[in-house]
Amino acid sequence: MKVPGLPARIAAAHIIADIVHGGHRLDECFSPLAVPARLTGLDARDVALVRSIATTALRRLGVIRKALSILMEKGLPRQAARLEWPLIAAAAQILFLDAADHAAVDLAVRAVRLEPKSAGFAGLVNAVLRNLQRRREEFLGLATSGAYDAPPWLAQRWRKFYGEAASKAICAIHMLEPPLDLSIKTDATSWATRLNGVLLPTGSVRLVERTPIVNLEGYAAGEWWVQDAAAALPARFLHAKPEERVLDMCAAPGGKTAQLALSGAHVVALDRSAERLKVLAGNLNRLKLHAEVAVADATSFSAAPFDAILLDAPCSATGTIRRHPDVPWTKKPGDIEGLAAIQAKMLERAAALTKAGGRIVYCTCSLEPEEGELQIASFLRRNPDFRRDPLDPKDEMIPAEFVTNEGDLRTVPTMLPDPEPRLAGVDGFFAARVVRRA
Repeated sequence: MKVPGLPARIAAAHIIADIVHGGHRLDECFSPLAVPARLTGLDARDVALVRSIATTALRRLGVIRKALSILMEKGLPRQAARLEWPLIAAAAQILFLDAADHAAVDLAVRAVRLEPKSAGFAGLVNAVLRNLQRRREEFLGLATSGAYDAPPWLAQRWRKFYGEAASKAICAIHMLEPPLDLSIKTDATSWATRLNGVLLPTGSVRLVERTPIVNLEGYAAGEWWVQDAAAALPARFLHAKPEERVLDMCAAPGGKTAQLALSGAHVVALDRSAERLKVLAGNLNRLKLHAEVAVADATSFSAAPFDAILLDAPCSATGTIRRHPDVPWTKKPGDIEGLAAIQAKMLERAAALTKAGGRIVYCTCSLEPEEGELQIASFLRRNPDFRRDPLDPKDEMIPAEFVTNEGDLRTVPTMLPDPEPRLAGVDGFFAARVVRRA
């Protein structure tokens, strides 16, 4: 007999395990090509429920794990480690989602009974979740403290670089559902009105209401694309001109490529993933924009020198945690050092591909100084034939708080405040513009 809601709860628990234990990305788990495929046989409503549970569990994983550790002082039995995932999925529903507690408990117990290696611990799961239900207010108090909103190693890094108060505010805003921003091809003011959005001081349009993107006016006609307001800035700083040869060095999925192509420049969109470039090509086709596509490794790509290069380098993505709550739980401290080394290699290759008098905009969606401020400082020390071209908030038409004393872009998730918390904030981003001396 099929139990309503049970397959969705089982899928949610598996996906949480795939992400936290297996290192998969949240978005990948919901792709039609996902391996393992956890959503087979689920209808659209159940898939939405699975995503809601998994996203909430990841966003609140720190406090959920703390609550479960209080309820199970001795921890999970060694032979029952897999119980953590249905417990986390159920706890997310009980503490943070508008779901019936009895249903969350009952379906978690049923899911455990279906697993031969876990079936004997169904009583333990029932007891833990009943206690969680009774002590909900206590654990919600833990949630409001903010002490468990990020892995300790990451929170410590932010405290060191941004300070105690700013670090706490960053962690707090990560707990909120992110806003949705659009980059508009022409006449952003008009489109803000037509889409019932807000025109941001950066020129992006922020949607006020949640509506399926494909149903919105202008989508099919290619009048705009989804892109966080901060992510839309680095391509603007390149100031690509008609007929210039411009390289988008890590191009997929193509938001920045679209911005560059809109300028009239001859754009080469480079990425090592042919599959991701197919997505980019599809996006450009909808937007009626053109770019030359090249499949290659950015550290070894060769071509005639370019007038301008945009390097949106692979990074830890800690600036996008609000949008991608899996990030803090799939990264390790050593990852940042490894990524910084790759970024340095890409910057060196970009330098070799830049004409005399040409320019590079380097950017990452990271809050970590090794991937931003320290990376560009190191590049300039190694390459005396390049100089920093500082950003001017007035010239770039961006808030002054976005620009550092050195003239680089540095956004943090708490910027662009709004009386409605859901509509506040931007992704954390770093960008610097450098010019090769003529």
